[in-house]
Amino acid sequence: MMSSIAYDAATAVLEIEFRSGAVYEYLDVPPDAFDALMLAGSKGRFFNVHVRPLFRFRRVKLGPHVG
Repeated sequence: MMSSIAYDAATAVLEIEFRSGAVYEYLDVPPDAFDALMLAGSKGRFFNVHVRPLFRFRRVKLGPHVG
């Protein structure tokens, strides 16, 4: 589901690149949420429950397979 994950603690921005090539930034993500994501046995499941529905986001880049 995800090909890369980055976090900027100074701005509390979590950046995720998905396998589709799309890149999203999730805003106001606390450091403990990032740490929990990185420790999760299933990052995709954790993301779908604890990140996607809770944090505002912006799309930074469309993937080649996204309309």
